[in-house]
Amino acid sequence: MAENAAPPAKTEEKRSWADEESDEEKEAAAPPSQAADEAQPSELKKIESLSISDGKDSGERLLDDPDDSEIKAVTSGDTVYTSAVTFEDLKLSDELIKGLYVEMGFSKPSKIQAITLPMILTPPYKDLVAQAHNGSGKTTCFVLGMLSRVDPKRKIPQAICICPTRELAQQNHAVLLKMGKYTGITSMCAIPSDSANYIPINKRPPVTEQVVIGTPGTIKKWTSAKKLSTRDVKILVFDEADHMLAEDGFRDDSERIMKEIQRSSGGCQVLLFSATFDEAVKAFVSRVIKDGNQIFVKKEELTLEKVKQYKVQCPYELSKVEVIKDKIFEFGQKVGQTIIFVRTRNSARMLHQSLTEEGYECTSVQGALKQEDRDQIIKEFKDGLTKVLITTDLLARGFDQRQVNLVINYDLPIKHDNPSEPDCELYLHRVGRTGRFGSKGAVFNFLCTDRDRSVMEKIERHFQHHIPEIPNWRSEEDFESALKDAGLL
Repeated sequence: MAENAAPPAKTEEKRSWADEESDEEKEAAAPPSQAADEAQPSELKKIESLSISDGKDSGERLLDDPDDSEIKAVTSGDTVYTSAVTFEDLKLSDELIKGLYVEMGFSKPSKIQAITLPMILTPPYKDLVAQAHNGSGKTTCFVLGMLSRVDPKRKIPQAICICPTRELAQQNHAVLLKMGKYTGITSMCAIPSDSANYIPINKRPPVTEQVVIGTPGTIKKWTSAKKLSTRDVKILVFDEADHMLAEDGFRDDSERIMKEIQRSSGGCQVLLFSATFDEAVKAFVSRVIKDGNQIFVKKEELTLEKVKQYKVQCPYELSKVEVIKDKIFEFGQKVGQTIIFVRTRNSARMLHQSLTEEGYECTSVQGALKQEDRDQIIKEFKDGLTKVLITTDLLARGFDQRQVNLVINYDLPIKHDNPSEPDCELYLHRVGRTGRFGSKGAVFNFLCTDRDRSVMEKIERHFQHHIPEIPNWRSEEDFESALKDAGLL
């Protein structure tokens, strides 16, 4: 959610369904969208034409290893990058190595880490644009990059990570605390304060922590008030970069922060990570990063085929609730945790109320809740105290929880400005909440109307992936068979 909402404007606005309010809500409208920049064909070609060379001239294990063939990589300049087989190959400090093995429980780099980390950690520390699917280990890449660039002896901000939501910022901060446990590196989370902990900006002491992870609005506010110095920042990370740099995201704040850091610190390394990049963002990236390395996972690798997806024909709206009660709650308890995605805040409230009134245990989180309430609900879910979480697309991006094995698209993701068209990137992010880090997962897509069926067909065509249908929405045997096929029972 945007932190500093602008007053309603007459110009056309880009909004998400999760922004939609019920009749009694009278909140500020989302910021007006900016005019789209025209993508230069040459710039787009630069990114679209990424390829892997045959590598026949070198005996080293380079980025073009056959095992990495689904990842497109292109490097800038003469630097030779050798893929990391072990974390020791990266010449990390003993304290970081200990954090990776003891605290994180890693045994070796994932495929995206093996390719990306040498690009981040090898001088001259070039900028990087990296597209990696959810659950690939991209968070480890930029967190390790930040920790490795910080000088623990200098008590000043040296690394900044910007995230689109406070939840994602808190999650990334938790990873950094865990990974950097033995380093002595200090860090803080720069997110909007709840009412109990609010401190006026003029009374806030200057930031001395070495790593700052936060949301664009808060970080921009702190830098503008001279509370967060950017003079010594060596590395700037954008997580979910497509969301922040798109016209309807945090592009303005993000761009100002990036320019401020580059102007004040000089040779700051910029990393942009995300699961998806649309054409407008690719054009933006190609203008901003002139001499950087680029990694893109091929589109077909983003279909998340390890996650079994199913269609469920529901003849009427209430039958969707019946499926949740009779099938999802029954089987969901056996396979792990479940996230149910709905379109609007009001839908989240109504479904939660309908289930809890009949004694079903579940929680609900959406943007209209107080920040401290959202934090508590998400913490309980992450701690495993609750098994079923109803949410808007507030948690569609970057929410890591290994125990989530079921995702329910109660409402299919559709474009706010054209409800007959699917939001395929959002579908990808939702599906990515399950099957994390190679675990099993299943997704049930509820179809109730002709529009739902049309949208689902377009999603299948977009990803060139056929999604089978549950034969009978009332049949326990059919749902059980689907979950067995997904490897969950």
